[in-house]
Amino acid sequence: MNVHVKNNVYWVGKVDWELRKFHGDEYSTHKGSTYNSYLVKEDKTVLIDTVWKPYAREFVDNLKSEIDLNKIDYVIANHGEIDHSGALPELMRHIPDKPVYCTASGVKSLRGQHHCDWNFQVVKTGDKLSLGEKELIFIEAPMLHWPDTMMTYLTGDNILFSNDAFGQHYASEYFFNDLVDQSELAVECMKYYANILTPFSPMVLKKINEVLSFKLPVDYICTSHGVIWRKDPAQIINKYLEWAGNYQENQITVIYDSMWENTRKMSEYIVEGIRQADSKVNIKVYNIAHSDKNDVITDVFKSKAVLLGSSTINNGILTSIAGLLEEMRGLKFKNKKASSFGSYGWSGESVKMMNELLQKAGFDLVGDGIKALWTPDGEAEKACIEFGKNFAANI
Repeated sequence: MNVHVKNNVYWVGKVDWELRKFHGDEYSTHKGSTYNSYLVKEDKTVLIDTVWKPYAREFVDNLKSEIDLNKIDYVIANHGEIDHSGALPELMRHIPDKPVYCTASGVKSLRGQHHCDWNFQVVKTGDKLSLGEKELIFIEAPMLHWPDTMMTYLTGDNILFSNDAFGQHYASEYFFNDLVDQSELAVECMKYYANILTPFSPMVLKKINEVLSFKLPVDYICTSHGVIWRKDPAQIINKYLEWAGNYQENQITVIYDSMWENTRKMSEYIVEGIRQADSKVNIKVYNIAHSDKNDVITDVFKSKAVLLGSSTINNGILTSIAGLLEEMRGLKFKNKKASSFGSYGWSGESVKMMNELLQKAGFDLVGDGIKALWTPDGEAEKACIEFGKNFAANI
């Protein structure tokens, strides 16, 4: 299936309705995804990106129905990650001598993953490629979200092929931002940024401001996953500028795991204390053992403060909380406060350990946390409520 985008530009990618996990098991895709590839037919014909390897033959067969492969003059590889370049070996088997345009890091990435030495043409920011009356302008975008990433701009049609930036894992037969459910789209855009681009926020700010300084008109943003932005494409650019600026909402997220329900009970008392202290703050509560970690991370991204709870086990913390803390460390959240709580029967190290790990992950600690021996009694209940009040008051 091919979709007309604008003038001589066509979407020739793949909609993956079945996808539920991405990056191995690292990212949940409740709404599926798309692998977006674009064909531009001007005086010269160019293919921009391909699709994930499992769909390589299907992709090439579909492309053959649209164009004689030998009439493709140039191939653009905006990013070497396998979901964008996976079909390149199958494509290049048919047109082995066609030039492949990418960054210097892109050459390393593509050679390293595919072990093919194609006709690489290295480009950098500001380089241009003529298609006749129109031309492509290349813009390096390292760490958005790999070192090799670049964007490609098509003059005349004012289209920015942005690769992973501004995308989302969202399958739809409607392809354009103005035709899909706006609430679903908003959720998937934030989830994508929170879980993938958060650690690169300083570079996101720098790169967007650099691109804006070029004063190139942008009528369409053609991403590599999800919808094409054609109605008010500036809206997603503005969202990225907002999200990259140490984003937070008036929200506290409480995340715990509990062996025998005692840490769960603590969480409920603490939430009661927060509610009593601040009736306007939004509170989200998750048992991480029964929750999707990417959805949890999205709420951490939204929050001004986080509370983590774990029972003590083997002088440490439950592995579900340990895994989440490692995820949070890698995402490098900024401008967020945190503390910990937990139940114990013998030694009670979990709270201290979680606080140390939260601090290493860049969170500002509020107090020393709270722990309760065995099943919380009346005094422990009151202490947890008071802890919640104090936490709310200090953020």
